[in-house]
Amino acid sequence: MTIDTRSALHRPPSSSAAPAAARRFLPEVQGLRAVAVLLVLIYHVDHDLLPGGYVGVDVFFVISGFLITTLLLREARESGRVSLAGFYVRRVRRILPAAGLVLAVTGALSFVLLPSPRLMDTAMQLAASAFYVENLFLADQAVDYLAAETAASPVQHFWSLAVEEQFYLLWPLLFVGWAALPRRWRRAWTVLAAAAAVLAASFAFSVAMTPDSPQQAYFLPQTRMWELAVGGVLAVVLSRREVPARLRWALGWAGLAAIGAAAWYYSDETAFPGWAAALPVLGAAAVIAAGHNGGRWSTYQVLSSAPARFVGDISYALYLWHWPLIVFTISMTDADTFSPLYGALVVVASVLLAWGTKVAVEDPVRRYGLLRTGRAAAVFAVVSALAVGLIAAGQYARFEGLRSVRFDPVVHVGPSALATSEPEGSPEEPTYPSPVTAADDLPSVYGDGCQASVPETALNPCVYGPEDAETTVAVVGDSHAAHWVPALQRLAEERDWRVHTFTKSSCGFTSATLWLSDKNRDYSECVEYNDAVVEELTGELRPDLVFTSSSTMADLSGAESVAQDRAGIAAGMARLWEPLEEAGSELVVIRDTPKSRPRLPECVARHTRAPGECANTQAEAFAEDDPQLIAAQETDADVTVVDLTDEFCVGGTCPPVIGNVLVYRDSHHLTATYSRLLAPYLEEAAGDTLRV
Repeated sequence: MTIDTRSALHRPPSSSAAPAAARRFLPEVQGLRAVAVLLVLIYHVDHDLLPGGYVGVDVFFVISGFLITTLLLREARESGRVSLAGFYVRRVRRILPAAGLVLAVTGALSFVLLPSPRLMDTAMQLAASAFYVENLFLADQAVDYLAAETAASPVQHFWSLAVEEQFYLLWPLLFVGWAALPRRWRRAWTVLAAAAAVLAASFAFSVAMTPDSPQQAYFLPQTRMWELAVGGVLAVVLSRREVPARLRWALGWAGLAAIGAAAWYYSDETAFPGWAAALPVLGAAAVIAAGHNGGRWSTYQVLSSAPARFVGDISYALYLWHWPLIVFTISMTDADTFSPLYGALVVVASVLLAWGTKVAVEDPVRRYGLLRTGRAAAVFAVVSALAVGLIAAGQYARFEGLRSVRFDPVVHVGPSALATSEPEGSPEEPTYPSPVTAADDLPSVYGDGCQASVPETALNPCVYGPEDAETTVAVVGDSHAAHWVPALQRLAEERDWRVHTFTKSSCGFTSATLWLSDKNRDYSECVEYNDAVVEELTGELRPDLVFTSSSTMADLSGAESVAQDRAGIAAGMARLWEPLEEAGSELVVIRDTPKSRPRLPECVARHTRAPGECANTQAEAFAEDDPQLIAAQETDADVTVVDLTDEFCVGGTCPPVIGNVLVYRDSHHLTATYSRLLAPYLEEAAGDTLRV
């Protein structure tokens, strides 16, 4: 993605078709870069057009590994050594001018084009991108349950550049060591063996990690470096052997077909990278290996055509510019996707900006010999990183300035305002929590470390309240049970309860096996965890009261219809409720809270004077049937169902701000503040059940 395939020897190869690694100018590789960037561009503009277009990044990795290795081999053979300083100076000269420009412009535009709640995340990702660790940042964020609804940042695509640069911290060392070997050991097979070992180890790690942690595997260098190593191994092989001429035509088209098949048949549901990445990676390697394949309608003719070479020439800048334009356009239109017209405008604007960047930035740096010394490259790298860091610091400062809203019980009354003529509260007063801090307004179970994550199966409950309390209470379920903890803590303080929490992310309180869509597998840990909860509650603990709630967004493994899905989860809930009742516990089932709009705090930040613009209709908010209500009707257990819909919705709509209090911290989780203010309503709805 970051290597220029042009040279001063701009001429077509001879009819004898020298091996690709021996030629100085590779027009077919430049055309392959065009294919790669167009796949990514189409995929990002409209996933439905090319659901697997993300494999264009994998094609870039192979190209980059091939070209870099070709240059390293040439230097080692021609000079007898490899200069690490020279290698990294070339990287700075090729990478940083355009990348620094895009990061600086994107960071500056983020101030005015992105909603304030996104400033902190954007600032952090700007810094991560400037120091080429964006992939590590995203890998960490991918396993953060609380970051599940974090919107894509305008610099998120820098993850692939980070993978490349991390790879190139290690890869040149192979050739430094190879060049230092005695001449009798300096054979192609020695460096080939070392490169193949890197390839094999990384591929094995990718295959092993992808099924269980596909989000992390997508970004980590150890699961991706094999793709660049494939290009490197290919470069070593082609430096000694060429593909027979009779095979090149078919090999080229087979390679393009493999890339096209992956782009067309893969989707976001494909476990990737892992085994699946082998198809586009080997396809790219095949196209490169085919090289200058003669004959009519050859891949060489297509890829070396003027249009393909033009797109290949601007592919790096096009990759850099297209994603910020997409993110900014979606943000300005306040939509999750955009129309074909906006999509076309984004494509045109991306091409124009990429061409301008090539002409005004990349070409002058190359043509006039800029940044050719180690000192110049180091100074430019430091200044570029500091400039981006300064912009990121400015975003952080602005974010901090918006956090200053304080809770005022006179102003921030919450659900009691629903009975007034202004259910949202006064537009002159600030919303609490502020939209920029809504994500941090969490139940205590998160900060106290007792909200079990997906892999955990052992019980690690939080316990609140005095040891000698007369009433013992348990809270069980997923994060939609956890967001009721602040309300129950308030009741516990008033009623002298001791509260035990047993909550686990995405794990509704059911014996049925749920489906983890983001991991494409059964949620077996949830079944094991819930079995342990029942054993604990019917064993020594035996609480007087058990509160449970679960998200309606859970999916049943193997369900073939919505009805089967709801019925299966409900039956599993009833099976777990019955032993609790038999053990003497009173069961209170809280109907799931209404669903709101995606990234609600961002919408409220845009419409501070009229947050009603972000409201959801009651019909949309309760579009999914709650299995808990089905289970309550069918179980033999005596359960109390609490329905607090009237404390969320009025007049057929569910406002995002009620009584100057922000109801949600994302699209479906309550803020701790609103939950706490619902305590008296929960107490009233539960009625005599609480008088144990």
